[in-house]
Amino acid sequence: MSTADESSGNVGTDPTVDNLNAPFNAGDQAYIIVSAAMVLLMVPGIAFLYSGLARRKSALSLIWVTVMSFSVVVFQWYFWGYSLALSSTATNGFIGNLDKFGLRNTLGAPSPGSPLIPELLYSFYQMQFCAVTAALVIGATAERGRVVPAMVFTFFWATLVYCPLAYWAWGANGWALQYGVLDYAGGGPVEIGSGVSALAYSWVLGRRNEKMMLNFRPHNISLITLGTILLWFGWLGFNGGSAFGANLRATMACWNSCLTAMFAAMTWCLLDYRLAKKWSLVGWCSGTISGLVAATPASGVITPWASILLGVVSGVACNFGTKVKFMIGIDDALDVFAEHGIGGIVGLIFNALFAADYIIGLDGVNMGVTGGFLNHNYRQLYIQIAYIVAACAYTFVMSAIIAKAIDLVPGLHLRASSEAELLGMDDDQHGEFAYDYVEVRRDYLAWTPAERDPKEDGAVVVPQHGIAGHQDLAESARLRAPGTGSSAENNNHILTSRTSTGSRKGRRGSGSGSGSGPVTPPPEKEKEGEVVAVGRLGVVTEGEKVEVTQ
Repeated sequence: MSTADESSGNVGTDPTVDNLNAPFNAGDQAYIIVSAAMVLLMVPGIAFLYSGLARRKSALSLIWVTVMSFSVVVFQWYFWGYSLALSSTATNGFIGNLDKFGLRNTLGAPSPGSPLIPELLYSFYQMQFCAVTAALVIGATAERGRVVPAMVFTFFWATLVYCPLAYWAWGANGWALQYGVLDYAGGGPVEIGSGVSALAYSWVLGRRNEKMMLNFRPHNISLITLGTILLWFGWLGFNGGSAFGANLRATMACWNSCLTAMFAAMTWCLLDYRLAKKWSLVGWCSGTISGLVAATPASGVITPWASILLGVVSGVACNFGTKVKFMIGIDDALDVFAEHGIGGIVGLIFNALFAADYIIGLDGVNMGVTGGFLNHNYRQLYIQIAYIVAACAYTFVMSAIIAKAIDLVPGLHLRASSEAELLGMDDDQHGEFAYDYVEVRRDYLAWTPAERDPKEDGAVVVPQHGIAGHQDLAESARLRAPGTGSSAENNNHILTSRTSTGSRKGRRGSGSGSGSGPVTPPPEKEKEGEVVAVGRLGVVTEGEKVEVTQ
């Protein structure tokens, strides 16, 4: 074997001699690369969504843990994650081996997931799936979890929970794949994996302080909406790209994803309207996400009309699923289980009922695969249920064990102190803020340093931001005011003083010259038409009304 063969990790291939791209369609490769980039956008989408759903004092922390979890997963996936999740040489049905450790033996051979793309591209695309799932799980830390232990949890969770789940569903010898489970884009590894893991982590972490949750509402609905739009865009790469080529199955998956999301969003909004008689934007976002979750395992196997039904059912199931956390007493702060766990289960059940062989075969590779009830394959329901039960049980137990084990390590306790929870995770864990009101207060004091109420002098105060040039007009009004002192000089407002013949108005900005300093006493007597002030904006005389417009 040549040196090039050894460095590439592929026996019998030399990229300095052989064109390793030749067996693959360039369009398929380009499509999957773009799809991977689209899926990557889901990570900041999740960050914005979680940040908007939380309270202001923990908004930045949720962005940090989400994007940092991506960094952890990139290393884990390169180190041994890909090999453990999708190694084609493993002989057991539970988890892969280390044959692909450090991306060894991963270059130009056809991928284990599809012959349409090379394995190097396949490994990169699948890395985004693990990253998105980890980002979803980490929302369980909301408002009371320490960030460093959460990152340690992410590494071991990706190794011991996500990798086995992915191998079951997509590994060449995974037991679920061999058993005939239909899971198109990750109802088990991604949706059940994230939803049930978040539930387990929340259980170990404990409930938030109830007294601090009075009248709790999402603090920024605009961020929630932005995150949802980014997620929808990325989900088209998530579900469309799972066809592993630019083909009709990818297009069908995108169609089905949009149909399911749309009908789930409308259903959720209607369910919320029946209670509040208001049309909730948060409800639209929640419904959209629940529909996209349900479409993840189903969009590439069911028909479009079934996707409409899936949207309605997932909207109802996930909406009512938000009540589960109250029934079981687990504080799933961001409803990760309600939307992802329950949504993924609904999608997997729909595969048994509405999967069609002619939809599955649209990629030109999986012709002949049998669908569900539509193809008279009634056994598929039992297969799907067994897969759901196994995935839920393994995920919850293993996630709870990992979280509890980390919590017992000195210095890695998962939960922040009660004082830190009261202060907020932004201040306690980061010393930074999504909204730095300390700086806002400093800015406010810089341009409104009034020390006493100008109304005591009979003035009408209209607070204004400073504009250079208004200082002179404000100075003229100060000179006209009785009992002028340093406090009047420091007042950055429009002052209107009434005289026997008219009124004067002036506005003082935050330009140079404001502040304390020598005060010129006002004239003892003012005469009609007497010039009292000359400034950059003109001459102010007795009896003249000065209007300043911005």
